[in-house]
Amino acid sequence: MKRSAGTSPQQSMEILRQEFSIKRRASLPFLLPAVAAAVGCLVSPLLLSAQSASPVARLSYTKVLKGSVPEYLAITVDASGEAAYEGRKLDEPPSPRPLKLSPETARRLFQLAETLGNFQAIDLESHRKVANLGLKTFTFERDGEKHQAEFNYTQRREAQELVDLFEKIASVEQHIVVLEYAVKYDPLSLPRELMLIRIDLDKRALVDPELMVPVLEKIARNPRFLHLAQTRAQNILERLQNNK
Repeated sequence: MKRSAGTSPQQSMEILRQEFSIKRRASLPFLLPAVAAAVGCLVSPLLLSAQSASPVARLSYTKVLKGSVPEYLAITVDASGEAAYEGRKLDEPPSPRPLKLSPETARRLFQLAETLGNFQAIDLESHRKVANLGLKTFTFERDGEKHQAEFNYTQRREAQELVDLFEKIASVEQHIVVLEYAVKYDPLSLPRELMLIRIDLDKRALVDPELMVPVLEKIARNPRFLHLAQTRAQNILERLQNNK
């Protein structure tokens, strides 16, 4: 803006302020959508983060039986299938192993727990005179909520199925532990353990046996192991593949 003759510096500054105010008001409608979009970009991740932080349900099974193998058994799983297994003697320190259950298995576990009221105010003990089969405990946890049910023997069909599922998952993990030990320290014992796995598969005594695939592949592909062990490992791998 050119200052006209006779205009004082103070008048010129006032005219500049007025022009700037007019331009700022004129540009405001164009700025509002941009500001809204920027705010939306910030708010959306926060909303997604809040949704993802929703409480995750957790289900666990423990069994304690002195003199058995293992004496202490524990499996914990959340609704996504992320799980941990622990099998040890009672006087040994905790040593959980992470594992990932199939969506079908995780879904069935939580379905059965829901059928049993998530163990809220429920008595699963049969109250019959039976042998000591181990103290079993179901636990359901979610967002500070925690319910447990303890029993030695139950006649509830849903509880029996839940025990069977957990025990069959534990059997898979126990086979993995034995195979991993044999690969490192006792390769001559591999054929026998692989035969036991085949028997358990025949009896449908394993849940999510695909968890064994990594260690089976290690055995089948390594020529330092007995040919019999390699052949049995390969046969089990093919069987698991065909059952998918």
